[in-house]
Order: sequence, then C-alpha cells, then structure tokens
Amino acid sequence: MAEPAAPPRPRRPPPPGPAPSRPAGGYARTLTARAILVTCAVAMVSVLVTALLAVPLAVRGAERRDQQALAAQARIAVEVLPVGPGRSGDAAGEGLIRQLAEQDVTVHLVRDGRVDRPGLPKQVVNRLAAGRDVSGRRLVDGRRSFVEGRALPGGYAVVLTRPTSPGVWRRVVGGLWLPLLAGLAAGVAAGLLLARRLARPIRDAATAANRLRAGDRGVRLPVEPPDEVADLAYALNGLAAALATSEGRQREFLLSVSHELRTPLTAIRGYAEALADGVIDPAGAPATGRTIRAEAEHLDRLVRDLLALARLEAVDFPLDPVPVDLARLVGDIGRNWADRYAAVGVPLRVEVPAREVPAYTDPGRIRQVVDGLLENALRVVPPGAPVVVAVRPAGPDPAGGGIVEVRDGGPGLTDDDLTVAFERGALHQRYRGVRKVGSGLGLALAAGLVRRLGGDLTAGHAPEGGAAFTVHLPAGR
Repeated sequence: MAEPAAPPRPRRPPPPGPAPSRPAGGYARTLTARAILVTCAVAMVSVLVTALLAVPLAVRGAERRDQQALAAQARIAVEVLPVGPGRSGDAAGEGLIRQLAEQDVTVHLVRDGRVDRPGLPKQVVNRLAAGRDVSGRRLVDGRRSFVEGRALPGGYAVVLTRPTSPGVWRRVVGGLWLPLLAGLAAGVAAGLLLARRLARPIRDAATAANRLRAGDRGVRLPVEPPDEVADLAYALNGLAAALATSEGRQREFLLSVSHELRTPLTAIRGYAEALADGVIDPAGAPATGRTIRAEAEHLDRLVRDLLALARLEAVDFPLDPVPVDLARLVGDIGRNWADRYAAVGVPLRVEVPAREVPAYTDPGRIRQVVDGLLENALRVVPPGAPVVVAVRPAGPDPAGGGIVEVRDGGPGLTDDDLTVAFERGALHQRYRGVRKVGSGLGLALAAGLVRRLGGDLTAGHAPEGGAAFTVHLPAGR
C-alpha cells in the first residue's frame, strides 16, 4: 500500500546521553522519614485532641468530688458545731473548726439572719435565713469558692466555704507529658513499620523497572497484598510481557521487511550485472528494463509505506479533511479498479446507495485506504471469487457518519488472525510461503490513517466466505 510521493522532512536525532536519574536527596525525602513524621504528627494531634476533651472532664470530675467532700463536712458540722437555740460552744466544735481550717475550709455561722464573719454573699445569707440550703460555687471574699450551706430552724445556718484550687488544672495537664511521649514513641515505631512495609514493594518495582530499562525482559514481581501493591506488580509484569511481545514482533517485522527489501534489490542487481557483462543481448534489453523498473517500483512502494508508517504518529502528518460524499468517492474508486479486476477474472461489485453518504474526512487518504484493501483482496482472491466494495450510512441519523466495506470470497482470516490483523508484519509472517502476501505494512498503515481521521477500521468474516474490512468515518468535525 503506497502513499503519494512526498519527501519526508529531515529530523535531527536527539543527542545520545545517559538515562535520566533520580535527583539526589537526603533522608528527609525518603518514604520512611515522611511516614515517621506523619505518624508522629498523628500521634501528637491525637494526644492533644484527647487532652482538649479529657482535661475539662477531669477537672469537672475533681471539682465535683471536692464539692461532695465539702457537703459531707457540712453535714458533720451541723451536728457538731454549737449553732441553734439552746446550744453553746464546746471543745468538739472548736476542734472541728481547727481541722477544717487546716484543710482551707472556712466555717461561717448564721444566727438570726446575720453571719459571724464578712465575705459571704448576701444572697447566700438571705437564702439560708429563708430556710433553704445552698450548694455550689460562689464568689466569697473576692475568690471563687465551693459553698455548702445548711439551714437550721429559727434562722440559724452553718456554711462551709473553700476556694477552688487552680492546682487541679496543673495536675491534669502535667499528667499529659507521659502519654505524649508514649504517643510519639508509638508514632516512630508505627512509622518505621509502615514505611518498611510500603517502601519495600516500591523499591522492588524500581529495581524491576531499572532492569527493564537495561533490557531484561524476564523480570517479574511477586504479587502480594495489599491490593495496591498487587496492582503495581500486575501492571509492571504486564508491561514486561508486553515489551517482550512487542520486541519479538518488531524483530520478526524487521526480518520480514529486510527480506522484502532484499528480493527486489537482488533482482535489480542481477539484471544490472547481466547488462554490464553483456550477457543480455540488445533484443532482450527492453524486457530486462521493464523487469528492473517493476522491481524498482515495488521497492519504491515498500520504502514509501515504511516512511508513511514512521510519520503517521507525527503532529505534522499531512491531512486535509473536508465534507465528502462517500457514495460518489467509492463509486469512482470502483470504476478505476474494474479493468484491473476483470483482467484476472475476479468480479468486482460496487454497492452504493442512491443518496449521499456524508462524511468529514480526507478523500485522498480514504482513497489510499480503499485502494490498499482492494489491492490486498486482488492478491489473495482466486479467479471467479467475488470482491465487494460497499458504502452505507452508519445509522438512520446522517450525523452518524458513513461506513465503507471491502469484502471478498478469498481464503479469509481466522479468529486469531483478526486479533493481529493491523499489527505490522503479523499476517505477512504467518502466511509467507503459504499464499501470496504483500509487504505486511498495508493493513497497519490503513488502520493508522483511519484512526488519524477520527474513524475506526475493523476486520471480520465476510458473507462471501473471505475477509471483511469495515471503515467507519465520522460525519462532522
């Protein structure tokens, strides 16, 4: 399958150089260091969040216990202290007051609605004088204090107060240092274990990738949990297998292409030597010249196909898509090929609808694709077997594009052939020496052209008994 002659634009190859290497970095750039830092940070945040939640609860619990202890002391004081009608001071009461003072507890006695010492809030005194108990925290003599007051008959009351201790907060907060250090130690240990577990398969993958870069296609990674590590191993193993397969096919392709190049070159050189040695008489020179020209044309087609394949993926590959009527285009192609098919006894049938089949494509490239498919069919189809080139819309909607089919009644392709039909040289390698084959580049070039035009080329089985190639082209931009 030949591309219209066009000299390729010369490209300067990149200068050779060593493969890119990983930039040097310190220990802080490693996964192990970062995992340790992350786990330590998580441990610290966990301890601090726990402290923010636990410290207020612990302080409230301690204050509640202090309040309950003061309430128990108030109940004892009511029984022991000389408060109420007909009661006078005694040694037991004075001893209890001294003991409470040693515990920073102040005793207030209320008689006839008057308190014996200043500092007690008036609201507390009034409430007790009214016969109601008091329990809670109040400002006593300018200090926030626990207050427990017990009302007695006749306007008497006993009130115990004790300042709230700021040391509770210090004790609770001071106890956080040990959990914080334990959390940091646990973070370091967990970070080391986690980093080793995560870094080992990554290091193994990096080693395997370096071996692949060095040309070792037999490298494989063990598949092990977790799923992400297993996916990495599957991907790298698949890449190694794909590279091995691709390079094997490339070697086979180069061997087949070198054979195809050598054949016309051998013929050209042989006839040229015969002419130079005078072996061929003047009468046979025209026939010899025609043979040399045919072999040179074959060689030229092969070289142009190779150049087209090499340029196909380039950004500057020439394409000129325009609105095209596929029915008219394929009709013209069929008329151009009719005489050539008739000369070898192969019936060529062109099936086009009466109405237009619009597509947006490059007519020259589509003609190149269809010409190549028809040339392949003509090579393998025996005399009398049909070849059909057909056009139809892709669907009821004109925006769905158009379809061009080339079907034949030749030997066809197996299901295994269909999977590699558009790989360079694959079918050529399989059928060389079995039946007539071309350069092995035509189908690969056709598929690449159709893909660049936004379409799709597929291979299948034809109802005529041979192979069917279907080109699906878009209708618009």
